[in-house]
Amino acid sequence: MNDPSGTQHQAPRRGVRRGVYVLPALFTLGNIFCGYLALDAAVAADFYRASTFLFFAGILDGLDGRVARLTGATSAFGEQLDSLADVVSFGVAPAFLVYRWGLLEFERVGIAASFLFIVCGACRLARFNVQIGTTDKRYFVGLPIPAGAAAIVGIVWVHPAPLPSIGWKLAYMAFVLVVAFLMISTFRYRSFKDVDLKSRRGVFLVPVFAAIIAAIAWRPELALTALGLVFAASAPSARLVSALLALRRPAPRPAAP
Repeated sequence: MNDPSGTQHQAPRRGVRRGVYVLPALFTLGNIFCGYLALDAAVAADFYRASTFLFFAGILDGLDGRVARLTGATSAFGEQLDSLADVVSFGVAPAFLVYRWGLLEFERVGIAASFLFIVCGACRLARFNVQIGTTDKRYFVGLPIPAGAAAIVGIVWVHPAPLPSIGWKLAYMAFVLVVAFLMISTFRYRSFKDVDLKSRRGVFLVPVFAAIIAAIAWRPELALTALGLVFAASAPSARLVSALLALRRPAPRPAAP
């Protein structure tokens, strides 16, 4: 199209713009596909491969939102698709995996414990969706479901062989229930969305991120599992420390008459 000055302007191609919107959805669909492959591996009792697929799903889940923001392709459709993908990859697939790995011997009780994890994860996602735009972006209210899945699946990834005794299996079932509770709790978890590596404070975090990346490259199953467990315990630990500090504070003295 020509303007009066003789300059020729070319309108953006519609196909390219549509492709930009499709790109984040492809990452989300890859997330679902990894969850589906994890289910297939869990049925075959290949617990290490199932855990690996779920951590790949976590990587894709972290990329789809960032790609959408970088390309300006965020949409309500993408947000809903991402939540549905999380239910599959970080709710159904991890619950089925841990049931087959460590809770199968408990039969109905094991099914109930693993299903409770799915229910709490779905409730956590629903609460997150209705609170978008109304909460402090620096914090998550309750443990995010990908972090909850990382906590319970990471142990399987590190030790893919079934648990040797009933005592360990009972302890693991209790751990799954605790993680399920953390997802629907009101504990505030840092989202790290406000971290700016270009600021003065952010410069000091660069070596920390470098060390984390090096640990993941060295032993990904140990490093990622440790990160998941530390993050899951961070908010309850902070609440406990705050409560202990409040108890140690001296009581205010009564005012003089």
